[in-house]
Amino acid sequence: MILTDALYQLSPSPPVLLLIVAGIALMESLALVGLLVPGVVLITAVASMAGHQEISVTLVILAAFLGAVAGDGLSFWLGYAQRERVATFWPLSRHPEWLAHGARFFRTHGSFSVFLGRFVGPVRPIIPMIAGMLHMPPRTFTWANLISAALWAPAYVLPGYLLGHAWQRLPGLPEGLRSWLAGLGALVVALALTFSWLRHQTYRDGHVYRILAWLSRRHALGRMIWRLLSLQRDRDPPLASWLLLLSSLAALSAWTLVVLQHDGPMAMDQRLNDLIGTMTIPGLTRFGHILGDVGDLFGIVALLLPWALWWLWKRRWDILGHVGGGLLGIALLNTLGKTLTARPRPLTPDYLVGSMSYPSAHTSTAVVLFGMTAAFIARELPTSQRFWAYWGAIAIIVPMALSRLVIGVHWLSDLIGGALLGLVVCALVQLAWQRQERPRLSPCPWWALGAASLALCAARVAWLGPA
Repeated sequence: MILTDALYQLSPSPPVLLLIVAGIALMESLALVGLLVPGVVLITAVASMAGHQEISVTLVILAAFLGAVAGDGLSFWLGYAQRERVATFWPLSRHPEWLAHGARFFRTHGSFSVFLGRFVGPVRPIIPMIAGMLHMPPRTFTWANLISAALWAPAYVLPGYLLGHAWQRLPGLPEGLRSWLAGLGALVVALALTFSWLRHQTYRDGHVYRILAWLSRRHALGRMIWRLLSLQRDRDPPLASWLLLLSSLAALSAWTLVVLQHDGPMAMDQRLNDLIGTMTIPGLTRFGHILGDVGDLFGIVALLLPWALWWLWKRRWDILGHVGGGLLGIALLNTLGKTLTARPRPLTPDYLVGSMSYPSAHTSTAVVLFGMTAAFIARELPTSQRFWAYWGAIAIIVPMALSRLVIGVHWLSDLIGGALLGLVVCALVQLAWQRQERPRLSPCPWWALGAASLALCAARVAWLGPA
């Protein structure tokens, strides 16, 4: 049984799904925990599963409502009962600015802040706890908690629920392909959440950091490893970047060996390719070609040109060097990988004659470009909001990768290899960047440069053929 089939069949029963919805809503609203959990992503995914199973939307909203009320209630109690110790709890002990930001918000809006805070991401899990710390009347808090949760629950649940409900009726999508897409989506979310959790373990209060720090104090070998991992003297090593490099490099090596052991496509490659060939969704192939154009050489140049000109004007040679080095490196590695594996494509249009299949260059380049972009943006954001940059990159990379399957020029295993290769290069660029202190990217006209990139990219799609 293939992995996607197994994931699809592991879809929880309706009662368990409702409990999961309530649990996610509780964690999203719970003090401290809610700062680290990407609740929007999780509740959208689970609500989509509920809509796919056609569970009553009223029950799903009720589950989210009860979880949200319980989360804020527990946060209020925590602040009320542990007022003197709250600042010592992780992660507030590491990021006291979160508590200060929430306190300013509460002082600005008073009792109404409990209602408003439900819809303001950065302070949502903090405000109820601060209300308890400041001994807000429980009756006033309860009314604000109930009313805000009654509005919040449908706003968060309905988009995902409607997506899952419409999925059942999407014309032209073979039934067998739905299980693949559901399984692949679950796998991407699970891997992203796992790495996000592991990344938090590399902080000073995390288990990975503590274990390595303990070894560095107790053993000569540990001290040597710690010094090797530390890129700057007297500073902690960038454990998250090292973790990404080692895990992605190991996975890439193992996956490439699996691909090389197969004479031609793997069984899952052929099966998925056959299913995609039966799709009859109007305009899907054209959309796949558009995404292919965006991810080729002309498209990458169009996306980067406004930013490169801005960095030149600001004399940010360090950014130009790292971004250019990352893209040049992935281009060379793609060429080397295709030459060594010499794997034929499912289809080879004229503009790809002579180009091999593994790894997918579009996928690896997208991972490097948008992965580096997410990492640079995340450094400009508060720690509690950085996950948005990475989830945004995933939301762009996954469709660009899947478009290669839609137009029939890659196997699924090519995409996996390309993604892993892109992560290796992303990690190397990050390690190179972290070798010394860098000035902030801000101030920067983000919106203007982004709009210019989109305009140039649209022009590239409209006027130029495949590169």
